[in-house]
Amino acid sequence: MACSGATMSLQVVGLLLLALTSSVAASTVESAPSVNKSCVTGSAGAAVSIGYGGARASAGAGVSLGADVYRATCPRAEDIVRAGVERAVAADPRMAASLLRLHFHDCFVNGCDGSVLLDDKPPFFVGEKTAVPNANSLRGFEVIDAIKAELERECPVTVSCADIFFQSQFTSLDHHCSPVQSGGPSWEVEAGRKDSRTASLQGANVNLPAPTSGATTLVQKFRNVGLSAKDMVALSGAHTIGKARCTSFSARLSGVGVSAGGALGASKDLTFLQSLQQLCSGSSGSALAHLDLATPATFDNQYYINLLSGDGLLPSDQALASPSGAVPGTDDDIASLVAAYAFDASVFFQDFAESMLRMGRLKAPGGGGDGEVRVNCRVVNSSS
Repeated sequence: MACSGATMSLQVVGLLLLALTSSVAASTVESAPSVNKSCVTGSAGAAVSIGYGGARASAGAGVSLGADVYRATCPRAEDIVRAGVERAVAADPRMAASLLRLHFHDCFVNGCDGSVLLDDKPPFFVGEKTAVPNANSLRGFEVIDAIKAELERECPVTVSCADIFFQSQFTSLDHHCSPVQSGGPSWEVEAGRKDSRTASLQGANVNLPAPTSGATTLVQKFRNVGLSAKDMVALSGAHTIGKARCTSFSARLSGVGVSAGGALGASKDLTFLQSLQQLCSGSSGSALAHLDLATPATFDNQYYINLLSGDGLLPSDQALASPSGAVPGTDDDIASLVAAYAFDASVFFQDFAESMLRMGRLKAPGGGGDGEVRVNCRVVNSSS
């Protein structure tokens, strides 16, 4: 992936930011989806920048984001982050999905402020790592630690942990894309976030969606933090890579106590059901299954194609394509968005990129004060 300055080539995931021209309103698929599994569409590349140059994007609470934040103060910051993520994903390919999930779980609690990285600090606060959605499941802390340590040697107290998160997610996806060398647009990475001085166990327990959530609950969780139903469907596409424990989808296997998504017995793919039953039957629930069994190592739109066949793994995944996918009061028909993304990968890539940028700008006004640049991502600075 070639980069110049703060510009990153989106040959990474083919995330096509084409000026909000995507129109996915009530599309229906009358024939089999036209699958585009590569990370770029092959169309002519388009350079796109959002909130750069004279304009800057706002992340709330007076935080202004831009592309040139570290150009003078830490010009090698992007290279250091990219190299650190590449080493980690080369050693453990699953780490790409883990870093995406870590970033998501950070942004949904008081905004994208690195709060999920903080260890408990009694008696001041209990951190988010032990929250029900996070305990013994979040991974990648050591990757962020290693990158931060190198950045501190290069340019002390300059690059925030929250900004490391934002760049690392795109670098990690590079390892799950087809080796296409042209056709993707480019964008500039927004930076300028501060790290919080506190964390919220309660916020993590309340704000983060559960793998058993239905469509209505998912929409509300996203709205609560300032994102839309369309953002929810697009960002769920990150489940095209990564794994989940059997405990998170056991109800789909047994058909007992499941509401969201229904039972996997309704799947049109009996092999899919049987493979999962075999995987999980001999485990205590800790065995891992690919979220996308068809193309688990590629960031593509296969996730949505799976949903149309009833082969979504998590109850919350399959709920997006259920007849109740049309949630009252939403701007978009959820089930129609799933069909649109399954039919045309380029539409998914466009909307995914836009939604990732919107999520990266989340910041709760007043959350964590004015923030700081932590020296160690796990603890607030001693003067705080």
